[in-house]
Amino acid sequence: MKTKTIIPYLQPLATVLCNLLLAYVVYFIARLVFLVTNYNFFEGHLAWPHLMEMLGGGLVFDTAAILVTNSLYIAILLLTPWRRLARWVYVVVNAVALAINLADCVYFRFTMRRTTTTVFGEFRNENNLTGVIGTEMVNHWYLVLLFACLVYAMWKLYRSPGKAVPVGKWWVWYPSQVLLLAALAPFVVAGIRGGFTTAVRPITISNANQYVDRPIEAALVLNTPFSIYRTIGKDVFVVPAYFSDPNEMEAVYSPVHAGITSSDSLTNSTRPTGLIKKNVVILIVESFGREYIGSLNKPLEQGQYKGYTPCVDSIVARSVTFSHTYCNGRKSIDGMPSILSSIPMFVEPFFLTPASMNHVSGIASILAAEGYQTAFFHGAQRGSMGFQAFSRATGFQEYYGREDYNADARFGGDDDFDGMWAIWDEPFLQYYATKMSEMKEPFMTAVFTASSHHPYQIPEKYKDVYPEEGIEIHKCIRYTDMAIGKFFEKASHEPWFRNTIFVLTSDHTNQSDHAFYQTDIGGFCSPIIIYEPGNQERQPEMQDKIAQQIDILPTVLGMLGYQKPYFAFGIDVLNTPAEDTWAVNYLNGIYQYVKHGHVLQFDGQQTKAVYALSDSLMQHNLKGKVTQQPQMEKELKAIIQQYMERMTQDRLMPTTPK
Repeated sequence: MKTKTIIPYLQPLATVLCNLLLAYVVYFIARLVFLVTNYNFFEGHLAWPHLMEMLGGGLVFDTAAILVTNSLYIAILLLTPWRRLARWVYVVVNAVALAINLADCVYFRFTMRRTTTTVFGEFRNENNLTGVIGTEMVNHWYLVLLFACLVYAMWKLYRSPGKAVPVGKWWVWYPSQVLLLAALAPFVVAGIRGGFTTAVRPITISNANQYVDRPIEAALVLNTPFSIYRTIGKDVFVVPAYFSDPNEMEAVYSPVHAGITSSDSLTNSTRPTGLIKKNVVILIVESFGREYIGSLNKPLEQGQYKGYTPCVDSIVARSVTFSHTYCNGRKSIDGMPSILSSIPMFVEPFFLTPASMNHVSGIASILAAEGYQTAFFHGAQRGSMGFQAFSRATGFQEYYGREDYNADARFGGDDDFDGMWAIWDEPFLQYYATKMSEMKEPFMTAVFTASSHHPYQIPEKYKDVYPEEGIEIHKCIRYTDMAIGKFFEKASHEPWFRNTIFVLTSDHTNQSDHAFYQTDIGGFCSPIIIYEPGNQERQPEMQDKIAQQIDILPTVLGMLGYQKPYFAFGIDVLNTPAEDTWAVNYLNGIYQYVKHGHVLQFDGQQTKAVYALSDSLMQHNLKGKVTQQPQMEKELKAIIQQYMERMTQDRLMPTTPK
């Protein structure tokens, strides 16, 4: 067959290759935009060779995503005469891929990772997403304009193979296209898997870590279409085999706490000898990162640190807090289980996984069994973020949301709605204090605030009081701080106030303008403030310890003198020696374990890096140079295996459910 005769049969394949190359260009542009819009998270480690390494790794994941998402297009173009349909499928599919890549340019700064399928569960109960998306499209109009330009370019630059079938040659043309598809198939499969060799398994999100020096950089290597399709229907929790002997693992670490014994009471004077039925009030403040609280940052800059929380600073002066405090996740849905059930986020948010159907306890259920009245407060609509379902599953007897606030004639109703998420913090926290005064003591309550949140708005009457400064969230932090101050002012006049343990923390961190809060571990720095106004024996201080959200439950139970066994991944930090305190979190396939003045980063198989906490910008990798590294690795492995085994075996209680 002559060359001129062969060319028409090869045109569809040549067209496919040209158009896939165009898709690569679009993905590359999206990655560059991702880098530019989030440059402050990456700039400290962007040496040219390392950037090239990450961009090269990005090609591997782009190949997988492009071939998966364009497989229908390839089949249509090679096997059917529907040329116009093929063009529409190509442009629409790649426009959707571009849209979600550009959307993550904005969303990444809140999560520090690429979006996965759990985002659909996270926001399934929200009815304001259209408004949120619309607001972001206005705020980031340049991304919308770029999207339109790139989609137009894809349409105009799309190559068409011309006529579908050579005249009178259909009986040759169709078999030839099947052969071409068969020849192309191994390359497509290899591209999707991440390589040709049999030793290569289909690449997953965690494979991005082989191209990076820091976990946060994995987001630069990945693309969002890959992260979404690769997590569809996948097992979230996989049990590792670090320990073959369960007794050895239990000796290293166990999340089952025996409770306080008589010997504990004799040897540790800070623990009461029996259950003291004090009220427990936990304030989970949206996005209230440690960075914004001046009094918690004085050691960093010798008192020259600018804060935005004068009211919380005054509470800190009367409270116990800790030198290093961390959240256990980067989303609101991570904070809830961490704070209220002592369950950290590993891999994916706990209550968006099948493990959320396990038997699970929490501080509310534990104290309800001791005669406490329990209630959860959140100024958004019922069902928002799944908080109502989680609070009920973990023992909260009552739930108060936006509808309940509106039904209370003593307050302003929907006039106090922020128009996007929830009731403004100032009136809702007043409502919270009022409702607690109507509860029977002892009570345990938690409130989740909402105002210090995207789209970073405050009530009209405060816009001149708290003007724009620094970064967008600062004015919201000042407003919420004022609301917290007024809450404590009101609560201080109530009869239950001095019989209450208050804990103030955040669900996660948010926008940052300090480099040491933009590192892998800095992005998890949340406050943990314990305020006990009726206890004259507990002196206000910043203890030189490591604390985390999952420590809140066991620490409060220790303060109450709780006697019975309970389940918690954290520890009673007040009654643990400083050298034994620790924290753990998970970011882009990397576990971070903080102990002995160091941060160990572990990918599930090996340690990737070790940094001193004093190395605030995480610039000096001490892997292999820290004497505690082997012990830290052993302890972290025990924590991970305990977590995975108990999640998959429904053992999140002090005893196995029958």
